[in-house]
Amino acid sequence: MARQKSYHHGDLRQALIENGLDMLEEHGLEGLTLRKLAARVGVSHAAPEHHFPTLRHLLTAFATEGFRLFGASMRSAMAQASDDPAEQLRAASRGYLAFATTRPHLFRLMFTANRLDWEDPALGPPANAAHAVLEEISLPVAKRLNRDTPEGRAAVEQLVWSQIHGHAHLMIDGKLQQEGGTGCEPFVAPLDLASVLLPG
Repeated sequence: MARQKSYHHGDLRQALIENGLDMLEEHGLEGLTLRKLAARVGVSHAAPEHHFPTLRHLLTAFATEGFRLFGASMRSAMAQASDDPAEQLRAASRGYLAFATTRPHLFRLMFTANRLDWEDPALGPPANAAHAVLEEISLPVAKRLNRDTPEGRAAVEQLVWSQIHGHAHLMIDGKLQQEGGTGCEPFVAPLDLASVLLPG
């Protein structure tokens, strides 16, 4: 039986988000509706509409929480690494992949622009905070490559993001075997981006 998170009077919005995030990972986006979520939380089918008039509003709230958790995952990994730029890049990558593989459906949703309301004022700050990590880990690379201009930094950020984001999607789509997996193919460690872009 699906686990239901209880709520106290006045906390329905948070209960809907928490239960909805669980449903999202259990059943995917196609299995999520406001009516099903209301039943899971134990309220009338119309009750969620007071907080989320449409599914788009609910998904935007999911993404807002997702970007907060995403940024925290990267920052937590970076806090445990040395200040060396290469180690910070590696750590941020680990935090990125850890979030993506733990919450694959939420991860996909966060980067599906047409599902979200990017005009929602709550969504911008956590999304920008997560992007700030990319800017931070890419700056030493831009300097190393003599590309420390607005255009150069943007190009380096695109390169770094493309590698990490693509790696994340390959992992959650089952195209890359994770270390310790039980597949028939041997585990192949991915190319260390930090060693390529920030060699010692």
